Amino acid sequence: MVTERTEGRGMELAVASRMDEVESLADDDTLLARVARGDRGAFAILANRHSARALSVAQRILGSAGEADEVVQEAWVRVWTRAGQWDAGGSARFSTWLHRVVVNLCIDRRRRPGFAPMEEAPEMVDPSPEAGVLIARRQMAETMATVMAELPERQKAAVALCYYEEMSAAEAGRVMELSVPAVESLLARARRTLRTRLTALGIKSVGDGTE
Repeated sequence: MVTERTEGRGMELAVASRMDEVESLADDDTLLARVARGDRGAFAILANRHSARALSVAQRILGSAGEADEVVQEAWVRVWTRAGQWDAGGSARFSTWLHRVVVNLCIDRRRRPGFAPMEEAPEMVDPSPEAGVLIARRQMAETMATVMAELPERQKAAVALCYYEEMSAAEAGRVMELSVPAVESLLARARRTLRTRLTALGIKSVGDGTE
C-alpha cells in the first residue's frame, strides 16, 4: 500500500510539473487574459518572463537599481489592474507596451523636482591578478553611466533601448511612440553628446565618428 501511495504521489507531482511547464509556454496574450480574471499564477509567469529586461531599461535611464526596481514594480501594478483592457487582437506586443510604460514612468520620475539617483553601496576590492582589468572595466562602466546621466530623458531612453537592449530603431519607436527617423535623430544627438563628454575626459575610442 505504501508503495502504491508513493507511486501515486510521484505521478501527481509529474503531472503537476508538466502542467507548470505547459503554462510557462503560454503566449503573453493568453496569460494576460488569465490575469484579467485574477490568475496570480499567470501574472507570476509574465513577471518572470519580462522583468529582467524591464529592470535593465529602467536602470539605464534612472542610473539607480533601487529607483529602477520601484518603477518596474509600479509598471507591474498597472499590468495587474489594466490587464482586462489589453487588446489581444491588436498589432502591439505586450513586451512593447510594458517597455513603453517603464520608459514613461522613468521619464516622469527623472522630471520630478529634486530627483537624484541613489548612490549604490561600494564593492569590496578584489585582490586577484585580474582585479586591475575588472577595476578598469568597472571604472569605464561608471564613467559611461555618469555621462549617460547627463543626456536628456528621451535620448537616454533611445540609447538604453537600441544600444543596451539591442532593439531596432523600429522597435524602439514603437516603445517610445516615435517614428524611426525621430529615434535615429535622438541616437545621433546622443552619440554627439557622449563623444564630446568622453573626449573631454580623455576617452576617444567610443563611437564610429559618423552620424
